[in-house]
Amino acid sequence: MAENLLQVENLNVNVDDKEILHGIDLEIGRQETHVLMGPNGAGKSTLGNTLMGNPRYTVTNGGILFNGQDITKESVDKRAKAGIFLSFQAPIEVPGISLGDFLRSAMEQRTGKRMRVMEFRKAVQENMELLNMDMSYLERDLNVGFSGGEKKKAEVLQLLMLRPELAILDETDSGLDVDAVRTVSKGIEQYQKTVKGSLLIITHSTKILEALNVDLVHVMVQGELVATGDDSMIEEINEQGFAKYEA
Repeated sequence: MAENLLQVENLNVNVDDKEILHGIDLEIGRQETHVLMGPNGAGKSTLGNTLMGNPRYTVTNGGILFNGQDITKESVDKRAKAGIFLSFQAPIEVPGISLGDFLRSAMEQRTGKRMRVMEFRKAVQENMELLNMDMSYLERDLNVGFSGGEKKKAEVLQLLMLRPELAILDETDSGLDVDAVRTVSKGIEQYQKTVKGSLLIITHSTKILEALNVDLVHVMVQGELVATGDDSMIEEINEQGFAKYEA
């Protein structure tokens, strides 16, 4: 078994023929939590989307290994089945598909096993209670009419139910009030404790990190990883911003 869950080697990525990421090297071990920070437009979301296999992002050099396998050219669905999860900064609305049907189908795709309705509802109830979500949400169309906080809770619910080996959380805390941040953070903490997967948390804010055990912090500026250190960097960035890294 590979020592690192994820290994990114000298990765260059283009979007619309413009190079956004330049020579990214990143290793994430099993059960580790990494935080990726940086100013707006640094390329953080580009990295998350590239790791998930979004076809809009073109790898022009380097590669991505997951569980020791080269997934650089694999499709999104194959990466998801392999155990990679990406939460979106702005989750889209999907009319005509309920949250319950979507989640049950995703779980069946992930596990390769059919799941009965009552079995599914029993499995999902505990996690919905943790996130202060009423079971009636399962009957609503996915994200349609959801508030920003409700959409983010639905994303974390998917995280807890799908139990991926690697979860990439892209600005999961953006636009949330204090109570919603606390609830979402509780869900992520539950993932750390029960699934014991690895996390790559992309964020500007540090509120969501307060209850989490962070192993490494990375700073990205203009498409390059310019610094890596322990969780003491979070407090430093809170106080001083990114000026020292942009010089």
